[in-house]
Amino acid sequence: MRVNIDYHIEVDRHYYSVPYSLVGEQLEARFTAHTVEIFHRGKRVVSHLRNFTAYHHSTVHEHMPKSHQAHLEWTPSRLIHWGESVGEATAQVIRTILNSKPHPEMGYRACLGIQSLAKAYSHPRLEAACRRALQGQACSYPSLKSILKRGLDGQPTLAQEPERTSPQHENLRGGHYYQSPTKLVQ
Repeated sequence: MRVNIDYHIEVDRHYYSVPYSLVGEQLEARFTAHTVEIFHRGKRVVSHLRNFTAYHHSTVHEHMPKSHQAHLEWTPSRLIHWGESVGEATAQVIRTILNSKPHPEMGYRACLGIQSLAKAYSHPRLEAACRRALQGQACSYPSLKSILKRGLDGQPTLAQEPERTSPQHENLRGGHYYQSPTKLVQ
């Protein structure tokens, strides 16, 4: 079996990590009721405890590239805390992104992108962009990037449209007209 780009191989419907340097290489696996051994050119490169949970991952931290290991240092609470250091709207956008995913980790890339926007622009501009994004229910990295790039963070937000009412005059009948019994003219 060939090592996938995510440095995992599938063995009996479960994914086991191998050192990332083996991505694209052909490997062999041998498994028992308790262990999974993975070989490269006849030499064992890793042994995992067997896991029977279908389509889940067993990952050894050291198998990850350094860039992926850095992502493990981030947690939802750390990302939210960073957002709070910018402002309440930024923290709320971070919460919204993390809560919108089946697993918070799926929102990390967007949150780290938002951090890069804070470096490229400024904290006050990012906070203003987040307020605008929250108002428009557009809490995503691409939306924030667009708001900042187009300078919309400095523009006043659109006020909510006023409730429309019909003008009052004698040709309009109100609800009271339809609630009273009608008299037939003969």
